[in-house]
Amino acid sequence: MNVKQLYTNCLAQGAYYIAHNGEAAIIDPLRETQPYLDLLKQNGDKLKYIFETHFHADFVSGHVDLAKATGAKIIFGPEAKTNYESYVAKDSEEFKIGDLTLKVLHTPGHTLESSTFLLLDENKKPNCIFTGDTLFIGDVGRPDLAIKSSLTVEDLAGMLYDSLRNKIMTLPDDVIVYPAHGAGSACGKNMSKETFDTLGNQKKVNYALQNITKAQFIKELTTGILPAPQYFSKNAMLNKSGYKNYNEVIKHGSVGLDVAKFDEILKNKKALVLDVRKPEEFSQGHVPNSLFIGLDGQFAPWVGTVIEDLSTPVLIVAPVGREEETIMRLSRVGYDNCIGYLTGGFDVWKNAGKEIAKITSISATEFADKLKVSKINILDVRKPGEYEAIHLKEVNSNPLDFIKDWEDTIDRSKEYYVHCAGGYRSMIAASILKAKGHQKLIDVAGGFAAIEKTGVPVTTFACQSK
Repeated sequence: MNVKQLYTNCLAQGAYYIAHNGEAAIIDPLRETQPYLDLLKQNGDKLKYIFETHFHADFVSGHVDLAKATGAKIIFGPEAKTNYESYVAKDSEEFKIGDLTLKVLHTPGHTLESSTFLLLDENKKPNCIFTGDTLFIGDVGRPDLAIKSSLTVEDLAGMLYDSLRNKIMTLPDDVIVYPAHGAGSACGKNMSKETFDTLGNQKKVNYALQNITKAQFIKELTTGILPAPQYFSKNAMLNKSGYKNYNEVIKHGSVGLDVAKFDEILKNKKALVLDVRKPEEFSQGHVPNSLFIGLDGQFAPWVGTVIEDLSTPVLIVAPVGREEETIMRLSRVGYDNCIGYLTGGFDVWKNAGKEIAKITSISATEFADKLKVSKINILDVRKPGEYEAIHLKEVNSNPLDFIKDWEDTIDRSKEYYVHCAGGYRSMIAASILKAKGHQKLIDVAGGFAAIEKTGVPVTTFACQSK
């Protein structure tokens, strides 16, 4: 038996490879198919099935392209309807992979079609479950992402309560739980950084599996859910209806442009310049009106959060050698309209004497010194939960996640100091605001982690200052 977890940290996403006696199945693959094709070749396996636990909202799955490349059959659980060829399994239906068996357990609640796949060994002994977004390590899936459902969030939460207790908690405690996501994903509220666990341990530590009533479960699950990022519904529809071929997307975007051509396209088309370098590099100089979202962070989720239109033409400024990586990671969340990149990166733009823009960045110590002697305007762009746990005294919350809701309330005539937890999100926020015409923006390098060390007054969740 060969079971591999293929975990992608920047998406906090787990895909799975199962093989036995030359046959293989892949569960919840990412958009790019070549790594799976390479794995199949390396192991000498033939892909028989591609299982999808549900219509994913936070990334575009690679099931359609992978099926075309291998001839494997796409399998969904009950209630799924697609615009491409797929097989909708019945509850408890079984599929053979060599001498192994994958059994479909319909577990609605996160979405209507959500299903868990139970792997049985050669002797039909339960080995592990691939739970998708039904059960995470330390959490369960949010119940507000079903596509065009007439059911309420409370209805779906109630269904999830029943799914967990009737289909999953009845399994042996030594069964391994393999979820679709871990900490960092917006598909749940309190996911662990661990990417797998035994079901028995989850019964002990996961709040959703405790001895609580359905009413208590529904209240807990539906309290404090932040609105889903705007790209979630769009990605779910792509996974349901189909999408552009991945190789064609990469080819379309992998066009090197010299400074003159890059500038010409920028002037003649309503293209977005996406700068994916490090925050400090962007601060020191960038193409005017660029949006910063660094590759060395949670790149794809932030792209999906702050760029509203999936079809936006995108020009890339990237570190030399990372241009195709950028296009690939954009495609993972459905942004398939990259139209080229600046050959040679930002240095060639600067060396050509083109106009450049900068964002002032100061140290946490400089920030603390200013805070001690005068009243300054501060934008805390961390998530609401981070802000509620601890924040600077007399500073309001302006989460980057919801910048579209508050960006027009910021006075362009005033100076603002912007911070997040470590300096990545604050530069994203500053780039968005600067492109909107705000010129008096100062980024606090190192973010709140560095600020707190200076000893400035803060307020904790318990309203205690220190």
